Amino acid sequence: MRRRPDAVQASAVRRRLTGRTTGAFATAALLLPLVAAAPSETQAPTAQLQTAFSAAAAEYQVPQSVLLGVSYLQSRWDGHAGAPSVTGGYGPMHLTDAATALKAEAPHHSHGAEDARGDSSRSPRIPDAEIPEASELPDRLKTLTRAAELTGLSPEHLRTDPAANLRGGAALLAEAQKKAGRPLSKDPADWYAAVAAYSGADDQATAASYANEVFAVIRDGATRTTDAGQRVALDATPAATPDAEQLEALGLRRAAKGETDCPPTVSCEWIPAPYEEFGDNDYGNHDKANRPVDQSIDYIVVHDTEGRWDGVLKLVQDPTYVSWQYSLRATDGHIAQHLKLKDVGWHAGNWYINSKSIGLEHEGFLTKPDTWYTEAMYRSSAHLVKYLSKRYGIPLDRQHILGHDTVPGPTASTIPSMHTDPGPYWDWQHYFTLLGKPFHRSASPSGGLVTILPEYDEHSPEFTGCTKAGETCPAHGSSAVRVYTEPREDAPLVKDIGLRPGGGPSTIGVNDLGSRVSTGQRYAVAERKGDWTAIWYLGQKAWFKNPKKQPTAVDAEGRVITPKAGRAEVPVYGRAYPEAAAYAGTGITPQPVSALPYKLLAGQEYAAGEKKPGEYYFAPVFDTSGHKVVRGKDEYYEIQFGHRVAYVRAADVDVKSSN
Repeated sequence: MRRRPDAVQASAVRRRLTGRTTGAFATAALLLPLVAAAPSETQAPTAQLQTAFSAAAAEYQVPQSVLLGVSYLQSRWDGHAGAPSVTGGYGPMHLTDAATALKAEAPHHSHGAEDARGDSSRSPRIPDAEIPEASELPDRLKTLTRAAELTGLSPEHLRTDPAANLRGGAALLAEAQKKAGRPLSKDPADWYAAVAAYSGADDQATAASYANEVFAVIRDGATRTTDAGQRVALDATPAATPDAEQLEALGLRRAAKGETDCPPTVSCEWIPAPYEEFGDNDYGNHDKANRPVDQSIDYIVVHDTEGRWDGVLKLVQDPTYVSWQYSLRATDGHIAQHLKLKDVGWHAGNWYINSKSIGLEHEGFLTKPDTWYTEAMYRSSAHLVKYLSKRYGIPLDRQHILGHDTVPGPTASTIPSMHTDPGPYWDWQHYFTLLGKPFHRSASPSGGLVTILPEYDEHSPEFTGCTKAGETCPAHGSSAVRVYTEPREDAPLVKDIGLRPGGGPSTIGVNDLGSRVSTGQRYAVAERKGDWTAIWYLGQKAWFKNPKKQPTAVDAEGRVITPKAGRAEVPVYGRAYPEAAAYAGTGITPQPVSALPYKLLAGQEYAAGEKKPGEYYFAPVFDTSGHKVVRGKDEYYEIQFGHRVAYVRAADVDVKSSN
């Protein structure tokens, strides 16, 4: 029986953290005041963090539920062995020291060979992104320094010692309470303004959204085992309903909502991407459209930025290149919207996907596994995606909620340059749990499909290349499962002929998607042998280890496609474009329906998604009067083909039940 996502026993991560965290708690006991004496000898070692929460709360006269609620929204009480978050936040209280933790980096759209627009009707542009200097860091990225001043503890202790980190967070909350003119009350409802201030947000709506999420946790309660094996519980306090008017005491700005389109549960600010013409039909950085009137919105694409917030905003406001609909900030979950949802952003590297999707950029780094994502950002993103899903009828599954790393290359030549974010360290199971659609077993072993579902914290496959080519990445929980040519771990990895046209082998590089699958993806079962399961993958049989005691996939059922009888193989496509005849009378040059270098062979089966009409959005120039959606008679099925999705012509395949 699988454990609930909020009560995962993180044994794999715990093994690598034990030495460091044991020493940290020993040090913490010496640092605590008399009212926070070290745990008794009879206390379970797994309860030490709970005691440290109680001690820090008592020392600074902060209600324990408030301290626990704030910490949960920042880190879900994890310590991450002293490693910083994506914005340089440390420990369970996410005390920020970005100047120490992070160097300035260019956002991922500002480098590499991928044409974010993904349409050959115009030439690609790759700008040089401006990177903010460290001196520009806002106060929300420097809270650890202030915590050190308030507690007298060294920055190193605050970064690496969980108990010290809790004291630092409690001190910051108490200071915020006093600045808001509020008493150090025992009633958590009196701490709304302090909690809002802790977010570091400079606008009222974001601070309020953050505080509302914290108080939702306080009201509902939570229980969890952390990445260091510490059992922590927050008892539900249903009566904790604060007065939101406390927020006025903080004097925060009112962010410009402009033309934002967001649910009321999050904060949104309008920071528009420019639509500008440069001459000779050259323009940027998005296309005007009239979705969903002229074409449906079928996808939401999850990206990570590979850069810090300020640099990302500068990039999307650069009129010469890329754009997407929303950016999400890690420290507090703040959302900036850049495009109207009716318009088409240039973000996914595939024009067909771009024209039918909404792009979400999350502040983060895929090649830095220990720079973890905050709970505040995960939750804010989930609120937004649920809202968009309901509004546009987008199903909440991995064939509609895509990672940028699952968007297919539109043509054979583009496959090697496609981006790989958010990468193997994005926690898809936790994300879909927040969306209200957690993955789970849905059939018996005769169901014919499997849903990939490793226990994130316990599953730590080896990757290389996070910092240097060939160098092993830090061990870390992962959503990715590796696939082999035979049912043994010393067998060669499955090859991806599209990624390596010369036939080179797949690797365990963090950006190499040639031989791995990911949480929530569904594949047709080809064979089973003991602890191993084979699936159909990129036109071949691919094996992954799936032991009963620690499964990496669960049984499922659904529709599958297979080549029509008598067909030895059928082509696979990276976009669902209409046939040439559909362009007749439009004055538009037919777009090639170009197959990818893969084949779907007779006898193979692949999990089938929706049937889609062939469509092409013609928008190669600034003047929108000539923009047009070309829709053909050909129809396509989306399938889970390899790590990325793909398309096959409906006329080439049969659809049947997987069982």
